[in-house]
Amino acid sequence: MAKLFQELKKHGQINFELVFLAMDPGYHPQIRELLEDNCKYLDIPVHIYDSGIFQVVDKIAKDYPCYMCARMRRGSLYGKAKELGCNKLALGHHFNDVIETTMLNVLYAGNFKTMLPKLKAANFDGIELIRPLYYIEEKYIKRWIQRAGIWPLNCACMVAAKKIGNKRFEIKDMIEEFKEKFDGVDKSIFRAAQNVSVDSILGWDIDGEHYSYLDFYDEESLLNSTAELKQKGLVNEAVAYERQNIARNLIGLLDDEVIAEKTGLSLKEIKSMQIDN
Repeated sequence: MAKLFQELKKHGQINFELVFLAMDPGYHPQIRELLEDNCKYLDIPVHIYDSGIFQVVDKIAKDYPCYMCARMRRGSLYGKAKELGCNKLALGHHFNDVIETTMLNVLYAGNFKTMLPKLKAANFDGIELIRPLYYIEEKYIKRWIQRAGIWPLNCACMVAAKKIGNKRFEIKDMIEEFKEKFDGVDKSIFRAAQNVSVDSILGWDIDGEHYSYLDFYDEESLLNSTAELKQKGLVNEAVAYERQNIARNLIGLLDDEVIAEKTGLSLKEIKSMQIDN
């Protein structure tokens, strides 16, 4: 990814500043040397800084260190990027990371969450996280690494290696087994996060609040929940769709002003429904 950004800056039509940043969370000296050699071979002027995160995680998250380590590493990178005056932090997560994260959450955490291609930092104003390799499959990255003549770095975390089996590798193997029976299963997992049917799930979280489908089950609960969401600025498309359905059923039975008051729709929206009907 760093090399691609370097080439994009050199030959692209968009002018931007670029800082190559890498964190040493406590690598073995040979791993640190490998990182430096790779960057030197690719002619990438990388800025490497020490964080000591492996040691901290080993003390505070002994049983399941990977989640805590990932959060701390990202927070550290946010802070260093802001210190260097950057407004975007590009991470190298790829297609396989995305689907593996989705399945890890479903099978081990009991929720449906995935990686996003970009998001604004919650605790660092003015910085946006981006994942430029989001749609790139791991096999193509491996092919590029082989042709470039460099040695890949894995997690290199001895904390996780000595405490637990790596669940991500288990998920990776499981997906490969599924692909032997259905070649497109990885694409289906990826698309699942783009095609969530809110009308067919039991509950969801918005901005830290949990909602049940029962909150929107009938007219009264729908209107109450919609009003609450509207106050928070969180009315989503599924809720808006249900409000419109209620309005259509009330057209001709109640005055437009009353329908607008009950559903939260504008008179203009209600008039357009009458035309459609």
